[in-house]
Amino acid sequence: MPPEVKSNAEQDGSERSFRGFLGLLSFSTILPLNIHSSIKEMVRFTWLWPVIGGFIGIFVGVTGFVLMNIFTIHQLVAAALIYSFAIWFTGFHHLDGLIDFGDGLMAHGDPQRRVEVMRDQRIGTGGLAYFFMVAIITFASIGSAPAGLIFPLLFVSEMAAKVGIVTCSTFSNPLPDGTGKFFIEAMNIKLLLLSLLITLAIGFIAFNTSGILGIMGGLLGGAFMAIVANKKFKGATGDILGASNEISKMIALVIMTTFSTGVIPWKLMF
Repeated sequence: MPPEVKSNAEQDGSERSFRGFLGLLSFSTILPLNIHSSIKEMVRFTWLWPVIGGFIGIFVGVTGFVLMNIFTIHQLVAAALIYSFAIWFTGFHHLDGLIDFGDGLMAHGDPQRRVEVMRDQRIGTGGLAYFFMVAIITFASIGSAPAGLIFPLLFVSEMAAKVGIVTCSTFSNPLPDGTGKFFIEAMNIKLLLLSLLITLAIGFIAFNTSGILGIMGGLLGGAFMAIVANKKFKGATGDILGASNEISKMIALVIMTTFSTGVIPWKLMF
């Protein structure tokens, strides 16, 4: 291949790769990036989803820090605003998956029937119940966290949420229909370990030991969801990956809120 042609091909490949990463970022948030990327370009960066979670965590963490430490809004009210902002900023995608997952999990019948119920457009009692349980525990965890620790706690929790997605993707069987199968097929143990190595390092820098525990909470949530998905549905879908995000974030927040009492408060670091 002539040097000019090879250089153009490499440049085109790098542009597609960068577009795929930005496409996944756009897919994960409501940011108006106006990126047109194919699913095949995006799934190449599935293992880097927790890094995108960290980007989301900056926005959520800054929101929490401003509400609790600058405006000094009552902590419970601030927790409600923070949680509302987090699910709005991510376009309610994962929340929709959690509700659909709850409907499917509570349905009677074989795995195929559960998948049919999960993909039904209607919302049932199971979906509402699972949303309520996860939402109230997440809200209570945010509301119980020391105000001085709110930024690193929220930052790590959003990374842990995406760790849950990549973990569930790694250990789940892909169901034939839907976009979720492409993310599942893109993951393997080596990529998961690489993703964890990066995320654990960032978590430790951001929040010391509590950050590591939070990331491990995301790993636990994703592994648990993979077990449930394979047992109850014979595989995972995009809805189940979305549910993994919310459940893993909840677990991470509970763990970090419980074990962060010995960490120096954020405000004392200045």
